[in-house]
Amino acid sequence: MPWSALFRLARKKHLLPGGEGVRGPEPLTHQDTRAAIEELSQAVRNNPESVEIYLALGNLYRSQGEIERAIHIRMSLINRQGLDQGLRSRCYFELGRDFRRGGMLDKAREAFSQAADIIGDTEEVQLELARLAADCGEFELAAAHYARVGRAMAQAHYLAQQASDSFRNGDAARGEKAVQQALAAFPASPEAWLASVVHCALNADIHGLSKTLSAACASIPASQRFLLLEGLLDALSAARVDDGTPGLPLSVSTITELVRESVAVLSALEPDALICYYCAKLWLFEADLDNARHWLEKSLVLNSDFWLARLELVSLVLTDLELTPFLRDQLAYFVGHARKSKRFVCKNCGFRWDKTFYICPRCRSWHSILFRQEFS
Repeated sequence: MPWSALFRLARKKHLLPGGEGVRGPEPLTHQDTRAAIEELSQAVRNNPESVEIYLALGNLYRSQGEIERAIHIRMSLINRQGLDQGLRSRCYFELGRDFRRGGMLDKAREAFSQAADIIGDTEEVQLELARLAADCGEFELAAAHYARVGRAMAQAHYLAQQASDSFRNGDAARGEKAVQQALAAFPASPEAWLASVVHCALNADIHGLSKTLSAACASIPASQRFLLLEGLLDALSAARVDDGTPGLPLSVSTITELVRESVAVLSALEPDALICYYCAKLWLFEADLDNARHWLEKSLVLNSDFWLARLELVSLVLTDLELTPFLRDQLAYFVGHARKSKRFVCKNCGFRWDKTFYICPRCRSWHSILFRQEFS
């Protein structure tokens, strides 16, 4: 019986009155999976030669976190005499996925390599090896695997990761080389440009920051420039703290110059509500309330529904009002909680988060993040 038919049969069985699915609060998807495992196990007992059913059963065990059972099934198939080479390669491939899910990364790489020895370096194998290299922190190797299958966006992402690590470890030459390779692969990579912008900022390179930030804003879509500016603000915040990092903290005067130069670059761009908002955030970082208020008002002129800009402006106005301590505390409470609203959203699946991301944690799409300007 085909796998899809078995799964539908198992689902129907669990939904019948008096079935196990009516007994408790176990999630329906979990019920479906357990029912499918029961049906496939029975099918295997009835037809022990069916490799396809064994493979499907192993995949279900893996989805349930029963890694040892999944591995046992793959190994029993691999050791079977006379197994078709195509099926053997699939067994190695799924075994690699089992090992990766179980955290046995060296064994996973070996299994994927054995699959590749049989069927060649297919796109599926290269993608698994790329993810495995990324999990191991081998970012250049991950980028190389993605390059082999023409995934330029992912290639640039991991080269940018390598650049950031190299800059952090004091190897500027290697970091700059990785940035250039990333931008050659994907010129609009916000993470690659950010690595270069942050490197300039943390090295107090005012001219370099101005030049790099200008080039970055010209290369990146306007809807994604906030990724640069969020990262720059985080880097400037970290630069104020003495955490033992060589060259840090930066002096107050240097940070002021970096902020002024950044605002100058952003001011030269075509007016945009987000750009104005981040100019205000940079001035707030310097506690320059007058300039911050000016840029927040400009942001609201461009988008009157920009809730976060309005919230920051209300917060500034509160400092000028004579309020009772009780009322001031209540308003501060509400403003503080409103700031915690998730600002970033995936345009593909609607996932919301309070941190920037390059790969959506839910749907795994690349560069689908947007800044949620309108409150809902």
